[in-house]
Amino acid sequence: MSANDPVTDDPVAELERLEDELERATERIEAFGEDDLQALAAVYERFTGVLDRYEEDVTDDGGDIKTNIEFQSVIAEVVEDISDDLLLSETFEECADALQKRWFHDSDFKHVREQLEPVADLVGRLEDRDELLEAYRTTRTDLRYRIRDLDEEIAELERLDRLADADLDAPTDELRDPIERYNDAVAEAFTAFTRESPAREVVEFLETMAAYPLVPFEQPDEELAAYLHEHPPGEEPIPQLLEYAGYSHSKLTHYVDDPERLIHEIGRKKTYLDGLSAEPLSISWPPPLAGELSWRCRELTAAVDRFAPDTVEQLRPVAALTRRDDYERLRDSAVVREELSDEERERIRTDDIAQELEAARERRSRLESALERFPKR
Repeated sequence: MSANDPVTDDPVAELERLEDELERATERIEAFGEDDLQALAAVYERFTGVLDRYEEDVTDDGGDIKTNIEFQSVIAEVVEDISDDLLLSETFEECADALQKRWFHDSDFKHVREQLEPVADLVGRLEDRDELLEAYRTTRTDLRYRIRDLDEEIAELERLDRLADADLDAPTDELRDPIERYNDAVAEAFTAFTRESPAREVVEFLETMAAYPLVPFEQPDEELAAYLHEHPPGEEPIPQLLEYAGYSHSKLTHYVDDPERLIHEIGRKKTYLDGLSAEPLSISWPPPLAGELSWRCRELTAAVDRFAPDTVEQLRPVAALTRRDDYERLRDSAVVREELSDEERERIRTDDIAQELEAARERRSRLESALERFPKR
C-alpha cells in the first residue's frame, strides 16, 4: 500500500504502518542529511524546469539556433550557481556538457534525464517522506473523527441501554396528571397576568427571570423596558398597548401624549410582546430526570409566586414526584412511549444493547490510546 492509498478501515493499524515507514524514510534522508537533500532538490527542480520549458522548442524541426543558444545559456547559469559541495554536483555538470550541441533531438533530452535518475532518486526520498507524513496526518485526523463518532454512538447506546428495561406497563399517568394540572394552571394564570396587569409589571417579572436560568424567558430589550418603566403607557396592559400601536397617529393622540414614541417602541416589539407565553414556566413531557426536575420546581416556585401565588400549590405535587422511589422507572417508561421510534423499540427488543455498548467503549478506548501513542507530526 502506498502513502496515497485511502485510509483503511483500521486507522490504528494504518498509523502503525505509516509510523514504521516514516522511520525508514527518515533514516534514508538522514543518511545524506536533510539540508543537503533540500539543497539538491532545489537545484534539481530548477534544472529540470529548464529542460521542461525548452525541450519542445529546441528538439527536431522546432528548433532554431537562437532558441538553442538561449537554452544552453540558461542551463549554464544553473550549473554556475551550483556549489561544489552539492550532492552529485558533477551529474549536473555532465548533463550540461551533454547539452553543448548545435541541434537537439528527443534522444538528447532522454539521455540527460537518464543521467539525472540518481539525483531524482535522492530527491524522491524527500517526496516519499512528505507523502507518508501527509498520509499519517490524514489518518490521525480520521482517527479523531472516529472517536467523535463513537462518542455519539456510545451516548445513544447508553440511552437505549438505560431504557431497555423500561416497564411499558408502568402507570405513567401518576406522573403525567399532576404535571398536566400544573401546566394548565400556570398557562391560564400567565395569560391572565399578561392580559390584565400593567405592562411594566410584566416587564419587571421578565427582568427578574434573568436570575433564574431554568426559567428561560427571553429578556425585553433595554429601550422597551425603559419606556414602559418611565412613561404612562407602561400602566396599560400589553393587549391595550398592542391595540394602540395599530391606531393611526391622529386617533392615538387621544390616548397618549407621545404617539410617535409609542408606535416606535411597541410597534417594533409587537412580535415579542404578542408572543409571550407560559412555555418557559411549563414542565415538559416526558419530564426531566429527578434531579433536574427538583431544581426546576424550586425556580418555578419562586417565579410563579410573583404573579400567581395560588398556582404554586399545583407545583407541590409535581415536586413531590421526584421523591418517589419509582420516579425513574415511571419516567423511563414515559420516555420509551413518547420518544423512541418503532425502529428503536425493535432494536431494544432484539439486540444486545449492553454488549454493543461494551464493544463501542472498547473501540473508543483503543482509538484514544492510539491517539496518545502516535503524536502530532
